[in-house]
Amino acid sequence: VQLQASGGGSVQAGGSLKLSCAVAGINFRLYTMAWFRQAPGKQRELVSSISPSHSTNYTASVKERFTISRDNVRRTLYLQMSSLKPEDAAVYLCNTRHQGRDYWGRGTLVTVSS
Repeated sequence: VQLQASGGGSVQAGGSLKLSCAVAGINFRLYTMAWFRQAPGKQRELVSSISPSHSTNYTASVKERFTISRDNVRRTLYLQMSSLKPEDAAVYLCNTRHQGRDYWGRGTLVTVSS
């Protein structure tokens, strides 16, 4: 299983970014996918998840600002982030669980300047 996240960068507060995560090695459309983030000195945090049926969940701090989506043909997970705040700055990682094991992509760094 391979997950490759991309799309991070540096933006000013209020800006937007769209993260992507390309997935290989699993039947992508059958899996719940998730975005986590980890800021320096903080615990890894679940940001959002999307089920095979496209049901979504968000942590409270990103509701109304972030949108998770998936393209089962392209086997890609997305996270559209808008109205970014300095507290959103972190390494963002995509995740799935396969046969009882968590798989993580290499993170993509998001920095937000005030």
